[in-house]
Amino acid sequence: MRVFYATDLHGSEVCWRKFLNAAKFYDADVLICGGDMTGKAMIPIVEDGDSYELTLSGVSQRVGRDEVAEVESQVQRKGYYPVRMTSAQVAELEKDPQKVQTLFTEQMCKTVERWMQLAADKMKDSKVRIFVAPGNDDEMEIDEVIANAPRVELAEGKMIDIGGYEMISSGWANPTPWHTYREAPEEELAKRMEPMLREIKDMSRAIFNFHPPPFGTALDEAPALDENLKPLHGGRALRHVGSKAVREAIDKYQPMLSLHGHIHEGKGITRLGKTLAINPGSAYEEGMLLASIIELEPKKGIKNYQLVNG
Repeated sequence: MRVFYATDLHGSEVCWRKFLNAAKFYDADVLICGGDMTGKAMIPIVEDGDSYELTLSGVSQRVGRDEVAEVESQVQRKGYYPVRMTSAQVAELEKDPQKVQTLFTEQMCKTVERWMQLAADKMKDSKVRIFVAPGNDDEMEIDEVIANAPRVELAEGKMIDIGGYEMISSGWANPTPWHTYREAPEEELAKRMEPMLREIKDMSRAIFNFHPPPFGTALDEAPALDENLKPLHGGRALRHVGSKAVREAIDKYQPMLSLHGHIHEGKGITRLGKTLAINPGSAYEEGMLLASIIELEPKKGIKNYQLVNG
């Protein structure tokens, strides 16, 4: 069985399409999206007479009506949500943060629903199984959208048998400076894991699909930040920011395989006792899909593994 694992797509349309295409390209039996699949911001595309204005990556643009569809595609490729609106609507939103949040959630859910339909259309005649476990940056509202998808399975909080291997998944993370949607103290993360851990019958054939990487490894190093959330020493100072609860679970139970994301810079593979732990990293803003391929077989367990990108 060949597993294709990617994570932290953060709303990038091109990365989601590459994720789905990976099933055929790599002859994968299972696709796993490890969390943080949604975008982080909306980009207003403001109508101004016969043209539109927007600011993308700090650059202001004015485009004609015949160009706006292509600009929207550019915005989607970078992981943002393009929203056409008038200057009056922009002014109204600026006065009411709650309306901004409501519109963002609406756009996010619409995009996830469209992605689920893309999966259904592309994979309708395929036997490949597709799993998603939303991450700390993903709002709760998308769970229902994924749960209702015809070809994508919501993995959060479950033990799922995939070809004789037992996978448990959670996108919840230890606290971050950004106070995201699914984060909690380490003690609570450990409690969230307990019911799933009890369901596993054979740890030598178990897969942990936990969004935060284990603390104190090469997979959880990120730039140290000051009190204003600015990188120290130009981003050259690193610190471990992964989950201690995840690390303790791996050290105690020694699953066959442990899949992680969350720390985009933490790309790598490491061994923690008997456990092979992987973080493929993320380069979603460049439209690059970073991933890992793991080949599993009944006798050996993990036969081969590698990091890939494209």
